Amino acid sequence: MKYCKKCVMPDTRPGISFDENGICCGCINHAKKAGIDYEARMGELKKLCDKYRGMNGNGYDCAIAVSGGKDSHFQVHIMKEVMGMNPILFSVEDNFPMTEAGRHNLQNISEEFGCPIISLKPNRRLQKRIMRKTFEKYGKPTWLVDRLIYTYPLLMALKFNTPFLIYGENVSYEYGGADAKDTWSAKEILLNGVASDIPMEELLDEGITEQDLCMTVAPTEKELERLEPIYLSYFVEWNSYKNYIFARKRGFHDLNGEWDRSMMAENFDQVDSAAYLVHAWLKYPKFGHACATDYTSRFVRYGMMSRDKAIQIVKEKDHNLDPKCVREFCDFCGYSESEFWKIIDSLYNRELFIKDEYGQWVLKCPVWKETE
Repeated sequence: MKYCKKCVMPDTRPGISFDENGICCGCINHAKKAGIDYEARMGELKKLCDKYRGMNGNGYDCAIAVSGGKDSHFQVHIMKEVMGMNPILFSVEDNFPMTEAGRHNLQNISEEFGCPIISLKPNRRLQKRIMRKTFEKYGKPTWLVDRLIYTYPLLMALKFNTPFLIYGENVSYEYGGADAKDTWSAKEILLNGVASDIPMEELLDEGITEQDLCMTVAPTEKELERLEPIYLSYFVEWNSYKNYIFARKRGFHDLNGEWDRSMMAENFDQVDSAAYLVHAWLKYPKFGHACATDYTSRFVRYGMMSRDKAIQIVKEKDHNLDPKCVREFCDFCGYSESEFWKIIDSLYNRELFIKDEYGQWVLKCPVWKETE
């Protein structure tokens, strides 16, 4: 493994690239923001808004894909309060037990900004069956929910005749991915890796039908031509921490005082449920980095943290899947914890990890040993 010389992101992140100086594309793209005329880009956003403003009379003239999180609060603020649009919000809620903060935040975004939310809660039986299948075979337990997070707003935008559909950040461009392009168009959002499709024939069995999976199927190319999905991060200087500070002032709750997560470097991202975070952590056995690497890398880019401090936090937290996540995940899916850890053991990338004398998986080339 090789690590970015500026942040702590390794070259094992899918789709990431490094320049000749050993700097990752996430850091490079963040540095480019200093030369962008965001006032001009906001003018471009206004022109797009004017194109669709009032298109349904007194009805909704845009849609926003939201989770209720910090970024969702910021997105709704920009579109409704700054741009003066009349948005409808589309959300996907998994069936996991929610945190108090998660319950509060989804209600708060509707009340604070005065917007309706139409939420999809997947078929609970299907979610359990799919989770077990994609966890055991691919190490992607929340594939169904993640896929719906991307397909559902597209499908609903067609139904509600709100072709102007707003997503938050362009994940590949902001943090590194194979399809990284500095573009406002989100028509290729399904290619970003998070929402990658799994062939339907691999999911079907005696208890899962094509009808069960109908909402995971993206709109056709002809239907997508009717939509104008955008990344808001193209038009504003996207910064996860600034979005959090803004959202907190508008009623957003973090996990401070509710849950101190052992594998995270912050308490304000992905706060909705514990079980979902198993998926976020599974990057660690597969790619050798997880949630702490993600956020400390952002903090370094934002000038909030030194690389040495980031390395210290990664060493302490990245490997450390929180027991609450394990318990709630196992309770939902019907695993014993021994069954869960056996599956996890099978997912470790043997090119990146070895077992120590205690039978624990350890990285062969951790970032804190890169200079040794």
